[in-house]
Amino acid sequence: MYNNETESTAPVEAGEEYEVTIEDIAREGDGIARVEGFVIFVPDTQVGDTENIKITKVLRKFAFAEKVSQ
Repeated sequence: MYNNETESTAPVEAGEEYEVTIEDIAREGDGIARVEGFVIFVPDTQVGDTENIKITKVLRKFAFAEKVSQ
């Protein structure tokens, strides 16, 4: 039986803003943050940075975001 809930299990939505701490760096150089364990890639960040981010794209297992200017 197909379960529709599997399509949208991400705890974040495109357009939403969050304050996150960068925990790691991906192979491509983007910072990795997590919201409720869900991975978010944030370019131009370093490990330990605390940033306000805006989600730009949400996929099934991860999302992309950009820094929000302060």
